[in-house]
Amino acid sequence: MDATAIFTIKHHPHKPFSLSSLSLSKDLLTRSSSSSSVRHSQKLFKVASSSSGTRDGVVFDEAAYEAERLALDAEARESMAEVSERDDPKEWKWVIRKRVWDLMEAQNIAQFPRPVHHRIPNFVGASVAADKLSGLEVFGAAKCVKVNPDTPQKQVRLLTLTGGKQLLTPQPRLRTGFFSILDSSMLSPSTIKEACTSVGVAKYGRPIRLDEKIKVDIIVIGSVAVDPRTGARLGKGEGFAELEYGMLRYMGAIDDSTPVVTSVHDQQLVDDIPIEKLLIHDVPVDIICTPTQVIFTNTSIPKPQ
Repeated sequence: MDATAIFTIKHHPHKPFSLSSLSLSKDLLTRSSSSSSVRHSQKLFKVASSSSGTRDGVVFDEAAYEAERLALDAEARESMAEVSERDDPKEWKWVIRKRVWDLMEAQNIAQFPRPVHHRIPNFVGASVAADKLSGLEVFGAAKCVKVNPDTPQKQVRLLTLTGGKQLLTPQPRLRTGFFSILDSSMLSPSTIKEACTSVGVAKYGRPIRLDEKIKVDIIVIGSVAVDPRTGARLGKGEGFAELEYGMLRYMGAIDDSTPVVTSVHDQQLVDDIPIEKLLIHDVPVDIICTPTQVIFTNTSIPKPQ
């Protein structure tokens, strides 16, 4: 069974989102995450002259991993573009996303990879926003930080590792497993930057199952748009932040008090996300870090259970 196959969500505003509502058992989740990860690892960890990095003496096939990642990313973006065009153009989430993506491209505040449409956009000043995030008291006190795998949060991942903290990060699109753990003791000075990339996570990270007992002290997620008045957030439309949050709740790794932080450009701040239209699984944010400011939203939006 493919690990991603069991996490298909059908959004419904009147039905609560939970892993139990997807008819999942811990045994199924554990077997699925383990078997899919093993099968995929067998493809990626093999002797290959074009590769570098080893796990248990076996060479990691970087070229195969990156080629598959890029192909799946392109396929997913194409699929999401079709969804956004097929749905009612007045559908409010897509209206806001497109407006922000268009603005970032028009004002040239987008960075590679471009265009930023159907991505968590990499923005000019992402490293500055990450530095502000690292100065937060909750970040300084954290021992384990969950960070999304997107490009604009790469500096947050680096600051987590160089700060001597554990980094918990999901596999991109949850395709080779669920989460991987890294810490600086597993890395050398020459590999720590690489470990902050998707290839590096696959190469150096320790995959964990959903029955692992961990405590996550702070969650960092990427956003397309976020409302600083309410903490309401929109991602790129695929629901991975919600899936990851739901899995962490299922594992007992987080609770309502776990702070959720996002880093965005100031132009990604919006004031027209209608909280009454949010679904029960939408994840609000407590803190927003931009290149120019830190905003505590004091959100009243309930966090998914």
